[in-house]
Amino acid sequence: MSFKAYHRVRSYECDGYNHVNNAVYLNFLEHGRMDFLRHIGFDYEKVVSLGYALYVTHIDIYYKASAFLYDELEISVVPTKLGKISGEFFQEIRKKDGTLCVEAKVTWACVNSSGRPSKIPEDFLVPGLYPKEES
Repeated sequence: MSFKAYHRVRSYECDGYNHVNNAVYLNFLEHGRMDFLRHIGFDYEKVVSLGYALYVTHIDIYYKASAFLYDELEISVVPTKLGKISGEFFQEIRKKDGTLCVEAKVTWACVNSSGRPSKIPEDFLVPGLYPKEES
């Protein structure tokens, strides 16, 4: 399942070179993932209330082109892997004209209240979380 979220670049997201600061793209990717989880019915608040969390453990990010003030960005999210404890998303950030700004592979893990890796509880495994070939 491919999901798209949208964002318009704000002035405080730009740096002295007048383009989006590289670190800010991490926020954009997070925004896309959280909107995706909400879209597929993943109840993140319930996860937290039961003492679990999904932590990002690794990001491979490739910066391809700059985004600038007021650019309209499309943030795509595709689940690519789901294991017993962790999973992966493939994400892209594109300008409205289709220019690829960023692509990233994001690895996440389920952790319990003490911050230790934990098996993902069955009732958290909503269909949209599975990679396309597994659904």
